[in-house]
Amino acid sequence: MSGDPKGSTVQANLTARNDLSELSRLGEFLAAFFTRTGLSADLIGDFELALEEVFANAVMHGHPDGGEHKISVSIALENGVVKLTVEDTGIPFNPLEAPLVDLDLPLEERGIGGLGIHLVKGVMDDLEYIRLPGRNRLIMRKKIRT
Repeated sequence: MSGDPKGSTVQANLTARNDLSELSRLGEFLAAFFTRTGLSADLIGDFELALEEVFANAVMHGHPDGGEHKISVSIALENGVVKLTVEDTGIPFNPLEAPLVDLDLPLEERGIGGLGIHLVKGVMDDLEYIRLPGRNRLIMRKKIRT
């Protein structure tokens, strides 16, 4: 981790394998960041949900051919905004262009998928997708309300 908890920016970075077993390590990473920054424990659930959904999608759908790949995760607190970024080398996928799930339809009539990004949109204030050369980057932001 870098930055000064009393300064304007605190940041932490982690590189994980594209394996769902990394979710526990990612949870510990978030918990350590929240402890270090003194952010309310009430907020961590939103970030755990967002990270779990985005990470799981990257693991399960990012590399249809398989193999081990790295997924970069960073979190930063700056000027009252927590920014969580997930970056992977998977196939191009902009989750913001995925069709919204119609929650009014009965479960058996809904298509498969799409609920995760719906949940992420519900707990974050802002989502931004950037396709870089060979990489997907999803930036999720949430303002800290005092």
